[in-house]
Amino acid sequence: MRWLLLPLLLLAACSKGPEADLPYISQARSLAAEWALINEQASQGKLTPTYIETMRKSVREQLQTSAKALSEPQSGYAKEIQAVLKEPDGARPEELRAHAARLKQVEDSLESA
Repeated sequence: MRWLLLPLLLLAACSKGPEADLPYISQARSLAAEWALINEQASQGKLTPTYIETMRKSVREQLQTSAKALSEPQSGYAKEIQAVLKEPDGARPEELRAHAARLKQVEDSLESA
């Protein structure tokens, strides 16, 4: 079983393009949605300021990591991830969910390809 895993990993490492970026697109979509939820609950007074600050920082760091890992840094989805990163910490949840929805469309199209 292990001898099958190595060729698959090598093949995955060699693949380039949008399909190779799918995990990063998926992660960015999830992070944008999580950020929206944080901001929504923050506006309702359900979270402590320390938690809010820590979570926003963590989301930004993870988004930056995903953006740097993309094999297609000039693609539409890369620009969408950069747009998420440009949002202010207290961005409206609706804006963040709109970014997540656009990334979901890309994710779905790549998964069905």
